[in-house]
Amino acid sequence: MEISATLLNRIVRRYVELLGEFKEPINRLNVYPVPDGDTGSNLYLTLVSVLKELDSTAEAGTDLSICCKAISKGALMGARGNSGVIFSQIARGFAEGVAESAAVDDSITKAICNGLVKASKLADAAVLRPVEGTILSVARKTAEAASNLTETNYQDAIDDLRRVASDSLLDTPNQLRILAQANVVDAGGAGFVLFIDAIAQVLNESTQPVEYPWFGSTPVESTNEDPSDGGKSQEYRDISDLKYEVMFLLEASEQAVAGFREVWAGIGDSIVIVGQDALWNCHIHTDDIGAAIEAAIEAGKPKNIRVTDLSEQVAEEGWVTNAHGSGAPDPFGAPEINHKTGVIAIANGGGVGRIFRSMGVNRIVFGGQSMNPSTAEILAAVDELHVDQVIVLPNNSNIIPVAKMAADMSDRDVKVLPTKGVIEGFSALLEFDPAATAEQNYPAMLRSAEKVAAGEITQAVRNSSWVNGKIAKGDYLGISRDGIVAVEKDILHTLKKLLLRLITTESELVTLIEGEGSGVGITREITQWLSADYPNLEIEIHHGGQPLYPYLVGVE
Repeated sequence: MEISATLLNRIVRRYVELLGEFKEPINRLNVYPVPDGDTGSNLYLTLVSVLKELDSTAEAGTDLSICCKAISKGALMGARGNSGVIFSQIARGFAEGVAESAAVDDSITKAICNGLVKASKLADAAVLRPVEGTILSVARKTAEAASNLTETNYQDAIDDLRRVASDSLLDTPNQLRILAQANVVDAGGAGFVLFIDAIAQVLNESTQPVEYPWFGSTPVESTNEDPSDGGKSQEYRDISDLKYEVMFLLEASEQAVAGFREVWAGIGDSIVIVGQDALWNCHIHTDDIGAAIEAAIEAGKPKNIRVTDLSEQVAEEGWVTNAHGSGAPDPFGAPEINHKTGVIAIANGGGVGRIFRSMGVNRIVFGGQSMNPSTAEILAAVDELHVDQVIVLPNNSNIIPVAKMAADMSDRDVKVLPTKGVIEGFSALLEFDPAATAEQNYPAMLRSAEKVAAGEITQAVRNSSWVNGKIAKGDYLGISRDGIVAVEKDILHTLKKLLLRLITTESELVTLIEGEGSGVGITREITQWLSADYPNLEIEIHHGGQPLYPYLVGVE
């Protein structure tokens, strides 16, 4: 076997296949630095981006130099989350190390070892304050073994490296107390072991699949029950107490990024900054979103900015644990075990997502007004399900055509229920039967969605007009399926007018979903008014956390 672009392409493709198979087990391992449960998905999406770049780049399948550049670019541009950003450097280093060996006619064994050594060095260099017991530790120990390897037969050599990587992963609970407390190994490290296995399976097609005890139901045992730090490590405490994860691509010079690193070092942790050709992928956990982004603006041009509330993810983990038990939390939704049909919902707030999950939704795609998810994101959620039939709830009129496009692109039987708001989505789910087919579910869910009278409160972003006069920027708007039905200067009066349009003599239940801009006092006044004027109505209040819409309203 020779070093070639074909070889690297095959390794990437096999790794994508393995991540696709094991991303959910990796997700369930994730407890560091917050229980966001997305390491497997982030690694998978990062490598899918690499694969797309290879497929779309001319000669990437035949020219080794072009292939390596495509791998680096795809990993950098598609990196998701802390783990994805770190692995982007592992992918880049491995490709570059293999190419450097090819240039001097090294053996395949030497090339693989060079690739792993360079991969570890680039990954370590990318992290401002590395923490032991993570993917970095597993990659480093594997690289050390590679640099000292005496085997010349590449099949024997990679088998040795597989053992080292696995042993290093099993050692991570001894290095990081939070892993020992949870009786799990590091999620990112587990992803790295799959990378080594992908290499092994490509180099030797007769390689037998190995067991991964850390993915099983039996917790991994820690051989050190009293870590030397005697308590939670400083690194973990610093990271876990920070509230936000901020990520973006940054167009900037190396000189500007040097100063940018120094600023970030003072405002957060879990900092990873990687890049090439004046484009950098930046990741930080911080309490100060503004300072993190302002530093980027001073250094260059940030784009594709993503902000995640880590404290909300921690709270969500608690919610999932309470609902499903601490043994098998599934942050992505209800498991589709023995289901004929799975359901995917678009949610525009953490609380909304939690409600959907409690109603049996299998996957949540976060998005909504002003942050519509892409076709690829919806399609990725469909592909994650272990069922052949899927129903998608877009919950926004702008997302319906995107969801339909994803359905057309999927190899599965995907039906899009045209829900225009989350209240309609909630109502549709009351008729969802996972044991029935999508075709059987669809009409009953559609009738239920259409039965609810839905509305929402938002603010005007510019001066405008409606049938009853002018709208000033900042006015509160009450919107139903018929369009704007109320315009007032305050939320309370707008909400009352909207409810008066939605409530009929046949109404039995009013549901209010509180979002950003809602208030305890406003909610209390509305519920007291409803109780006094409509004593037969049931009232449900939920916290959705959705942006832009202080209240979502449903009347059934």
